[in-house]
Amino acid sequence: MKIKKGFVLRTICGEHVVSGEGLDQVNFSKLVSLNETAAYLWAAVEGKEFDADTLKDLLLERYEVAEDVAARDAAALLDKWSEMGLVE
Repeated sequence: MKIKKGFVLRTICGEHVVSGEGLDQVNFSKLVSLNETAAYLWAAVEGKEFDADTLKDLLLERYEVAEDVAARDAAALLDKWSEMGLVE
């Protein structure tokens, strides 16, 4: 899986948001707000192939969290990004 081309993470007024840029994202007319953790994960995998295990491992490296909790949260985030059309 990969973040779709044209989606960019920006920090605007202290908030992390993903916006669509360019012709590929012409139908994407909203901003997606990310919390600090989701923004960290986005930045870590931007331009790379990744899956839920990659996100889980990144969570485990940075935060003191149980592996099952990290796995559940990573899968939920990836599902949400897929549902919103941010990844392919």
